[in-house]
Amino acid sequence: MTLTVSANGAEIPAIGFGTWRLRDDVCRHMVEVALDAGYRHIDTAAAYENEVAVGDALKNHVTPRDDIFVTTKVWYDQLREGDFQRSAEESLKRLGLDQVDLLLIHWPSPDIPFDEQIRSLCKAKKQGLARHVGVSNFTAPLLEAAMRHADEPLVANQVEHHPYLDQRVVHAACRKHGLAMTDYAPIARGSVLEEKVVMEIAEEKDRTPAQVVLRWHVQQEGVIAIPRSSNAERVRENIDIEDFALTPEEMGRISGLARPDGREVDPDWAPQWDEAA
Repeated sequence: MTLTVSANGAEIPAIGFGTWRLRDDVCRHMVEVALDAGYRHIDTAAAYENEVAVGDALKNHVTPRDDIFVTTKVWYDQLREGDFQRSAEESLKRLGLDQVDLLLIHWPSPDIPFDEQIRSLCKAKKQGLARHVGVSNFTAPLLEAAMRHADEPLVANQVEHHPYLDQRVVHAACRKHGLAMTDYAPIARGSVLEEKVVMEIAEEKDRTPAQVVLRWHVQQEGVIAIPRSSNAERVRENIDIEDFALTPEEMGRISGLARPDGREVDPDWAPQWDEAA
């Protein structure tokens, strides 16, 4: 049975396979490995330049299309009306799909009127380009503003989140409005796996450190994690987290790893981030 998160009409598998930095044959193969392992949520983006490879894997796999939740994203310089729709249509063409399950604004644009960005997103859903729509890298204030402008349900906000980065503020905003919070870089690109507390819990549970951290993610209300790996064994391990649980004390010990400099993804075009709770 696959863990899922319900969010404003969407049912989203709580563990997805991230494809950032996977390209061509490697991407195609790893998506197939992920599907073989039981992943039913695949995350890509126009900016990843791998939608063709993802689409090939989806097409060639025995899993029916309707059983796979596919997410893609529109880059922040393509959010004007018209540009947004063209970007989404091009993504669908590369993926070989008539519709994605979730279409996201990849980053909010600092240069395009905010209401136009949200209007373009909602219009894409009205046009049938996506079953559901949402945002990515939105702060709590931006999410509040998006909810005011949106005339279609928003189902997810995809953000950087791992034990080093306290995201309670944006998580609370997502919960307030019924959105899932989808966590990218969920194991902090591997560095958190070497933390003593994580290794101790992993040893006590007879689990890998990555499994412990991913369990920490999905035990939080409305939270989805999308780990990425190019190692087939780790891909299989990362989804094998349903038959154990962390205690509240263990959850707190892992959350206690948060630190002021925990953010790893902070490009020039990023919004002004929420302060830690």
